[in-house]
Amino acid sequence: MPQQGLKVERIAGACGAEVTGIDLTRPLEPPTVATIRAAMLEHQVLTFPDQPIDDAGLERFTGYFGPFGIEPFVEGEETHPHVIAVVKEADERRTANFGGNWHSDWSFQERPPSFTLLHARELPPFGGDTMFANQYLAWESLSAGLRHMLGGLNAVHSARRPYGPQGTYADRNKARSMKIQAGEAALAEMVHPVARVHGETGRTALYVNRVYTIRFADMTERESAPLLNYLNEHSVRPEFTCRIRWAPHTLTMWDNRAVQHFAVNDYDGFRRELHRTTNAGERPLSIAESHQAQAAE
Repeated sequence: MPQQGLKVERIAGACGAEVTGIDLTRPLEPPTVATIRAAMLEHQVLTFPDQPIDDAGLERFTGYFGPFGIEPFVEGEETHPHVIAVVKEADERRTANFGGNWHSDWSFQERPPSFTLLHARELPPFGGDTMFANQYLAWESLSAGLRHMLGGLNAVHSARRPYGPQGTYADRNKARSMKIQAGEAALAEMVHPVARVHGETGRTALYVNRVYTIRFADMTERESAPLLNYLNEHSVRPEFTCRIRWAPHTLTMWDNRAVQHFAVNDYDGFRRELHRTTNAGERPLSIAESHQAQAAE
């Protein structure tokens, strides 16, 4: 039986739920973990208020959902290398913040993260919210004709824009409190389907984003730009979103296979620190590959 008193309540129409009646400072039993995972697959974003865990506790909770993901370009904490400190100092004014554009974490990897977890440590008195956009809804709301065309397309993802030698974070004045190592490795490219079938739910999500998707496969960036720009704007329409307002010790986790997220940069003059982990994911599956796998069963 899952932990007695555990409650899951939706926070928005598109995605997101709040989980209460649970103490994440203590080890969890498998039925409770299964209940949380099922809630994740249903709501795509879960937020757990008032969970005063340390980095060891964050790692323990992350471990319930699979092995840790690989964190490129950003150094982990010295004592807990799987934990990234996401920090913006009070004196970092009018500069880029980490995660400050719509994206799916590390979509340029061969196997991007399945889940991301973020725990609030120090917060501004206002602002610094995180927004999420449901990419199942983004896909399902496209016209039948556009879904038919996109269903057979692949897109090229790369970390070069933020992390390449000429990227945003090559300038050490940008997000300087983060342990970011920009360089040549960010020029690598990875091809993923535009329509991604979720390995656990079987639902199809739109899988392009403004930060890491640079063009369609076998097309130039200029040729790709008009349609990619349309999809990037469409994918984050307000009716697809929910918004997390952070409070001290809030833990939020989300499914990178089904949502994009955006860290709102509206708190200049105040310090913000959250600690982040990820779970390793699987290679994104296309609609055709999903059908083949079903036929082989």
